[in-house]
Amino acid sequence: MKKRAPQIVLALAAIVLLAVPLDPAQAGSTVYSTDEGAGTVSIIDVETGSVVGSIVAGDKPRGAAITPDGRTMYVSDQPNNSLVVIDLEQRKRISSIRLSSSPEGVTISADGKWIVVANEEANTVSFIDTADNTEKFQVATQGENPERAQFSPDGKWLYVTAENGTEVDVIDTSARKSVKLVMVGVHPRDIAFSADGKRVFVACQDSDYLAVLDATTHEPLSQVPFRKGGVGLAVNPDGKSIYLSNRLDNTITVFDVATLEKVTEIKVGKRPWNMTTTRDGKRLFVANGKSNSVSIIDTGTNTIIKDVPVGATPWGVFLR
Repeated sequence: MKKRAPQIVLALAAIVLLAVPLDPAQAGSTVYSTDEGAGTVSIIDVETGSVVGSIVAGDKPRGAAITPDGRTMYVSDQPNNSLVVIDLEQRKRISSIRLSSSPEGVTISADGKWIVVANEEANTVSFIDTADNTEKFQVATQGENPERAQFSPDGKWLYVTAENGTEVDVIDTSARKSVKLVMVGVHPRDIAFSADGKRVFVACQDSDYLAVLDATTHEPLSQVPFRKGGVGLAVNPDGKSIYLSNRLDNTITVFDVATLEKVTEIKVGKRPWNMTTTRDGKRLFVANGKSNSVSIIDTGTNTIIKDVPVGATPWGVFLR
């Protein structure tokens, strides 16, 4: 019996380690990955870093947004030109909203009133009122093939990338029209605002830099040297770091927001795309489209904690 005691202690220790959550502060939080190849949304428990279920969400779910109360998720279903409405408490699709051709990126205003969807082939963005889930109006973009849209923190502006061009549209949300077309770089994909709302970052896939704009004047401020392949962006809520995914070399580059200098690079799965952070900024989630996984990164050490298998071809990840 005495000879077996060390083995028993080691076994018990292993069980305890397996039971320890990734971060107790994240208990109750959930991240959803839109799996365009599977037609589902995978449900990831942030505390344990594991998939706890999935929801059928059309034929090719891509962009998504979750209401501030955490009850409803809106997901673009590209082939069916629709926006799928999901009840997150019931974990099921409850309705869909007809949209224009090829909807992709989805965003929500800070007050939760408006869902905006970028309709690529129609060159428009749709504004859906969350009170009754109906499209109230569309705004035509000057840029071609709008892919992603992002509200400014104050809700006055909507920035929209022109995937087939070199520009972003600046839409005046009160006037309901595009008031400016800003040159940023070739094949702009994603947009993110700095935590203080003063700057706009644009990932330009086929340019060798990260574009930075002034959020007040909408004019270019600088070009941060990078390389081709940058597609997804996320800003840490603490305002200190910005993350840029590179679909060509399967990395996440971390930049210091104050200096715009590169801090480090993190190797992740194949074709990393869109990302999100937890509210406290301690975790970064990355959708790896060709690895069918989501990488969970500790932003304190900039290391991967875990790779979570999800449905085929995850496009993005969204925090509830």
